[in-house]
Amino acid sequence: MIVLGIESSCDETGLALFDSKDGMIGHIVNSQHDIHSKYGGVVPELASRDHVLKLVPLLDQLLSQNKILLENINLIAFTNGPGLLGPLLTGASFAKSLAWSLKIKAIEVDHLEAHIFSPMITEKELKLPFISLLVSGGHTILTLVKDNSNYKVLGKTLDDSAGEVFDKVARHLGLAYPGGPEISKVASNISSSSYIFPRPMIKTDCYNFSFSGLKTHVTQLINKVELNDSIIEDIAYDFENSIIDVLISKTLRAAREYNIKNIVITGGVSANKKLRMRCDAEKGKNKIFFPNIAYSTDNGAMIAYMGWLKSSEKSANNTLEINPNPSSRFI
Repeated sequence: MIVLGIESSCDETGLALFDSKDGMIGHIVNSQHDIHSKYGGVVPELASRDHVLKLVPLLDQLLSQNKILLENINLIAFTNGPGLLGPLLTGASFAKSLAWSLKIKAIEVDHLEAHIFSPMITEKELKLPFISLLVSGGHTILTLVKDNSNYKVLGKTLDDSAGEVFDKVARHLGLAYPGGPEISKVASNISSSSYIFPRPMIKTDCYNFSFSGLKTHVTQLINKVELNDSIIEDIAYDFENSIIDVLISKTLRAAREYNIKNIVITGGVSANKKLRMRCDAEKGKNKIFFPNIAYSTDNGAMIAYMGWLKSSEKSANNTLEINPNPSSRFI
């Protein structure tokens, strides 16, 4: 079975081809960072328009690069939520129309669920059950994943997500969008900081997160100082560490409480080099799995793979009914 995956939940247009026998055939992603960087965040209408412009050319390119014919596709999987309504509508309309024209099934995929299972694309040793930390620009969610359809959400952010706070603090520091990679880049220039920022909710009994107060604390400090390269690096260093401290602490504690040795960390923030290094250093007897860097941010590969996992479920259909859902079972 060859599955075409289509991702359009926000500002990445991602398509991929997955073979149930041979694995990932190929994937392609178009990022809209240049379009939205001047605004400091994603503008939904501009995102929708760019998806419209890019979907067909990207599909043609993907098929051509991998020498696959359109009629070789057996199933289409597409992101149906959560995400921005306009971009979701664009991707869903394209996927449903293409499936109808090819007389094949189309299956709706939960964007967050696809992130959670994305390490399985390349990590063959990863087995269920596992503790999942999904940390991105829109979400910070800690989940016990028992099997492919049995989940228990242990905690989630009560306000801003970790990735969102990275972006907002980066903007106050005068750094480019997206902010996470920029903060990580300048923070890597030094090995210590004169600042010690709060580690919000790190000692609470629950597994929820809260980063809004940290964001306010750091931005108020930024407004009081005269920024230069040295001060930006100093602030970025402990700010990055403060978020990583909280993420790792709560995740490892959940693994101990539920006696689960396998841990999965996914989402855009999972590409953070310091997070990966510290997880490796602090994992103890646990095994921590990350997606391939190429599958960390939004992409069609994880949608195609999740579509294959769910292909036997009744949710696969071939109707033209389009009902994108900006919500999710995880939020």
